[in-house]
Amino acid sequence: MTWPVVLSLLSLAYWIWAIADTLHSRKWMLRLPRQAAAPFGAGNRWAEDAGKTPLVSVIVAAKEEEDSITDTVKHLLDQNYPRLEIIAVNDRSQDATGRKLDELRRWSEGRKELPVPLRVIHVTRLPDGWLGKNHALYQGYLQARGSLLLFTDADITFSPDAVSAAVRYLQETKADHLTLAPRMVTKGFWLQAFVRYFFFTLSLYVRPWRANDDLQDRTGMGIGAFNLLTRQAYERIGTHRAIARRPDDDLQLGMLVKRHRLRQRLATAPDHLAVEWYPGMKEAIRGLEKNLFSGFGYSVLKAGAGVAGQLLVFIYPWIGLFASQGWPAVAYALCALMMLAAYMLHTRAMLGRPASELAVLPLSALLLTWIVIRSVWLTLRQGGIYWRGTFYPLRELKRLQEP
Repeated sequence: MTWPVVLSLLSLAYWIWAIADTLHSRKWMLRLPRQAAAPFGAGNRWAEDAGKTPLVSVIVAAKEEEDSITDTVKHLLDQNYPRLEIIAVNDRSQDATGRKLDELRRWSEGRKELPVPLRVIHVTRLPDGWLGKNHALYQGYLQARGSLLLFTDADITFSPDAVSAAVRYLQETKADHLTLAPRMVTKGFWLQAFVRYFFFTLSLYVRPWRANDDLQDRTGMGIGAFNLLTRQAYERIGTHRAIARRPDDDLQLGMLVKRHRLRQRLATAPDHLAVEWYPGMKEAIRGLEKNLFSGFGYSVLKAGAGVAGQLLVFIYPWIGLFASQGWPAVAYALCALMMLAAYMLHTRAMLGRPASELAVLPLSALLLTWIVIRSVWLTLRQGGIYWRGTFYPLRELKRLQEP
């Protein structure tokens, strides 16, 4: 059996598995309901047992977010949820983030129609053993009074009923942790094509929907835009102290929830949340260069396997489709069809209906492969990563990746 035939069969076997797994996982691909069914406390056993609507503490970490922090906080102040407090943590920002947060606090205190307390914490020093964002969120938790904790980013757009819908869904599903995927706002065709492909291949690699399978505790998920946990669950998993120096803190938070055998729910929320992941392609490449290597545990072997997998199952079928003859060509044609089918199923579930970006799928795969290689090379060359203005040595990052 020749190598072209072997490669074609390996690729075909993968895509048969991918399609089967996608169809099997569709029952776990959930979406946050658009409208709440009933007022809080009405027909809700958990709320009735608690005697009152739970207080939600929203904790926002912001570093150099002067362009977005005002809109994010105002969207949170505009929530229709009846019991809310907002804790905004300025994480050593060198721009106007801290000043804008102080102005927002004074502005909100002077408005009787805004009964939501807004507290601002200014972090001026990063202790040893922490990444900045993780430390900032932990500082917010220390000041929080709510029985529910919502960790979110400083660039998220919230609909007025986002928190209400999320709390109700958390209660109705009896979950300890609810994480929501926002609608991704992208500018330009190429950025949209790349962002959609990135989340498609990430979904196949991580299989995030398995977080909704209560019978397994190996795969969990957390999304920085919206992580809502009960205080009891957050403290049980060890708080952010357990992931103090993990750049992939959001994912690791979700993994800890599952490993502690707590109930987790992952859902898309395009009607309630939106975020501009990166303003342009250049910013997306630079951002991913910093953290993609961490997704492979800073292991060159694992990253190499990931690159080989990208080449074999996402890129080589398109080459083989035109460069092969006979049965290998048929196998590659089937691979291409199943790849497009899987892309449409995953993208529709996560990001909305796919469109013309399907035509450049192989180019998006090539770009992602190049970014992974560059992420590994930059991290090794620097001996670590720069994260929010602070350098973290690779040796320490590897040690903290160990179980």
